[in-house]
Amino acid sequence: MEIRNLGASGLKVSAIAYGNWLTHGSQVEEEAALACVRRALDEGITTFDTADVYANTRAESVLGRALQGERREGLEILTKVYWPTGPGKHNDHGLSRKHIMESIHGSLRRLGTDYVDVYQAHRYDDETPLEETMEAFADVVRQGKALYIGVSEWRAEQIRAAHELARELRISLVSNQPQYNMIWRVIETEIEPTCRELGIGQVVFSPIAQGVLTGKYVPGQPHPEGSRATDDKGGADMISRWMQDDVLERVQQLRPIADQAGLTMAQLAVAWVLQNDNVSTAIVGASRPDQVSDNARAAGIRLDADTMKAIDEVLDPVVVRDPERTQQVRRADLMRR
Repeated sequence: MEIRNLGASGLKVSAIAYGNWLTHGSQVEEEAALACVRRALDEGITTFDTADVYANTRAESVLGRALQGERREGLEILTKVYWPTGPGKHNDHGLSRKHIMESIHGSLRRLGTDYVDVYQAHRYDDETPLEETMEAFADVVRQGKALYIGVSEWRAEQIRAAHELARELRISLVSNQPQYNMIWRVIETEIEPTCRELGIGQVVFSPIAQGVLTGKYVPGQPHPEGSRATDDKGGADMISRWMQDDVLERVQQLRPIADQAGLTMAQLAVAWVLQNDNVSTAIVGASRPDQVSDNARAAGIRLDADTMKAIDEVLDPVVVRDPERTQQVRRADLMRR
């Protein structure tokens, strides 16, 4: 397993991280979830990503049980705060001091640990002053409940403002967690250059576009049984933005490129993401242990210039680059919740 620094910090993470969004506590039974985590550990994955909102806190609990007994110093655990948890009352969401302080306590209890390595703001909170949010994060760090802080799906100017406050408060803002893959490249215009300048590393999610880049969804054919596109617990809604014939047809054209490189489609997608040296780790999820192993083998693979060019030529008509699309997705997420 390739090991990388998280941004310009001294924290080292595995190039492949295991995440349990849309799986643990909801789509995948606990026995299967535990098997996936065990396989991740066997593959040398040391970085695990979750959030309090995943399966309304159940995902953190499953991950905590799965990692029980592992040497804590050998793991990097990331979790997040922002979205509603519990009954969803007025203080059960956002980045207020109240919600952050209560949420970190709940996350630590469910994860069965005294601290998380990185505590991330799951979205930007327009209803709370940024100063209040960053001061609360600083207190979490000073209390030893988190070692570093990060953000997820923030605008470039929001990241810059938070980084400035973090420097004043003498805490380390080291990560940004965006969606990033061959098709969804919105961070390349503004987010990535800003983070590169500030020493912030990308902890990217959906590197295989929630399974679309594996090529298993073929235009005009039924979706594979048990796949995310058939999941009525939220998975089908999340993947719907990719389920368009023009996108799926272009993805099928990647298959000979993957074959020539000696990679599976999933490995090609993950290796493409890791080619970006501002990406510290790519989060992969799984419902079966063999999926973990397949994705993990993308670590350390370097794609040559001809392969990168061929990928761009195939996908260019369907690539999304407009940073505004992130905000559109965010609004859609809010409406779903």
